[in-house]
Amino acid sequence: MTKSVAQPPSRQTMTLLSRLLLVPEGDQNAASTSFESLKADLLKMSREEYDDLLALANSNHVIIRGFERLLRIFEEANDSERAQWTLTALTLERSRITTAVQFLQDICTAIEDEQYDITVIKSLDHLPDLGSDLDLYTNAHPDDIIKLMQRRFSAELASRSWGDRLAGKWNFEIPGLPESVEIHMRRLGQTGEQIAIAARLAERARLIVVNDQTFRVTSISDRLMISTLQRMYRHFYFRLCDIVDSAGLVDSGVVDFTDLEKVATNAGIWEGVATYLVIVSDYVQQYRGYGLELPQSVKNTARFGGKEVFYAKEFIRVPIMPQSAKLYGSQLAGLLRKRELQSGARLSLLPWLATAAAVGQKITGSDKGIW
Repeated sequence: MTKSVAQPPSRQTMTLLSRLLLVPEGDQNAASTSFESLKADLLKMSREEYDDLLALANSNHVIIRGFERLLRIFEEANDSERAQWTLTALTLERSRITTAVQFLQDICTAIEDEQYDITVIKSLDHLPDLGSDLDLYTNAHPDDIIKLMQRRFSAELASRSWGDRLAGKWNFEIPGLPESVEIHMRRLGQTGEQIAIAARLAERARLIVVNDQTFRVTSISDRLMISTLQRMYRHFYFRLCDIVDSAGLVDSGVVDFTDLEKVATNAGIWEGVATYLVIVSDYVQQYRGYGLELPQSVKNTARFGGKEVFYAKEFIRVPIMPQSAKLYGSQLAGLLRKRELQSGARLSLLPWLATAAAVGQKITGSDKGIW
């Protein structure tokens, strides 16, 4: 008997989740579909459709933000059955996050106790949600961090792919922590080409408080650049958390676009950052009726926008050819113009790495060990 393979949530499920996160309440004209229409669709979901919505929210790191709103909708409609489903999902996710944040605090404290710098990257960007692993950055020597992690947390060092080695990152598995801990050391970027951003990350960092615990996290500009590197130059897809996170930053007025343009230009990724922000703005506008207030310099610099992205396999995909390939070419050319030859040489390996990963995926069904 052939074993059935679970299908990823449909485009309709992604649309429903996007509406849940972005459609404003109380305004019938602000979005393509009204909040009342959204509520009607949510209240008629089957259990299978609900489970698909939950799975998609999980892979896109928006369970807390999406399902807190979903719970209010079910409670106001006196839909006790669906409210209980949602409360259970929220309770489990909150428990996971509480455990992960405590481990994250312990790891940061242990590293700081040894007088090494440590900055949390990406992981706390999604608050009140949390990603599927814990990401950190340090300028310390890798051997020192590896020994510390093994001594203090009995951590096991995961095998490293070609991409991991180029990017300068190590993954650790810690007993009692379901999430892996990914520590970037001395380099950022898919091939470790971003030395300038990395070198200044700690001095530009800021402090935030989570559950009465203090963490050093990236500056707003560095946060947006790291998101861009991850989405536009490495994975070529957005999670919904990226959309919601970045839109929230711009809407709150905390983005210093002058600083962002300066540091992103220096890193050779200003076109990528501008494109990233325009994609976010266009996606948000599709559901809430208006986009982000972006400077004209951002709009003029962007290579493409939301019309080019598409949904496939749980995420919002960015086309690689020709759009992302042109961004890669621009980044490489910028590094070479500045005679950053080592970084340029590392970045030039990216197409070969991507090709090897694609071949490995086709032959074995996995790109493990490569990407």
